[in-house]
Amino acid sequence: MTQPQSKIKVATSILAGDFGHLADEAKRIEESGADYLHLDIMDGLFVPNLTMGPRAVAAINRSTQMFLDVHLMIYNPYEFIERFVEAGADSITFHVEATEDVDETLQFIKRCNIKAALAVSPETPVSLVTRHLDHCDMILLMTVHPGHGGQAFIPEVLEKIETLREVCDKLNLPIDIEVDGGINPETARQCIEAGANVMVAGTYLFDVPDMSEGVKLLKQSAKKQKTLKGKDR
Repeated sequence: MTQPQSKIKVATSILAGDFGHLADEAKRIEESGADYLHLDIMDGLFVPNLTMGPRAVAAINRSTQMFLDVHLMIYNPYEFIERFVEAGADSITFHVEATEDVDETLQFIKRCNIKAALAVSPETPVSLVTRHLDHCDMILLMTVHPGHGGQAFIPEVLEKIETLREVCDKLNLPIDIEVDGGINPETARQCIEAGANVMVAGTYLFDVPDMSEGVKLLKQSAKKQKTLKGKDR
């Protein structure tokens, strides 16, 4: 269920960058041709790590014109929505596992006039998010366990991507499917083939010699997937 290449987007995770030079890293991401700047917010409780808060997001927002894709890996996300909106978030994603007030939180994000998204960890059934699709602009499927960068891609999530894309297509819902964790040109190809269209990449893009070239390679994964399918015929 390949998405048209024009719809493939890259969201670069600044978590893999140099936290001592966040403004410079934000400009580097902007100049690379990435579509989104992805910000991982961790509270040390929902996941075993701490990252940044609204003030850091606001500082990054002042240094770039990019779309800020804010991923909350925190408990009680509802309580923090307004603070991240004020900091400049253009989209807020929170985890279905982190709150019992899923619909209420999604609707509150939408009332703030930004995009609302729901995330699901690898071990969580995708059925827990499909019941909330009417209130979502995007679903984020974690392809690693949330909390740390640099993990290996979990291939079992590909089936969940396929299932979610089939449900969205059946309901005629134009929802983006984002994947996050272990993304490189090969795993991006697999995710695009399964139905995802937004690739979050951090370690890969900060490790390649030329970030711009890395972004291009991720976007070209859609072309590669089509070529391989053509050869199979």
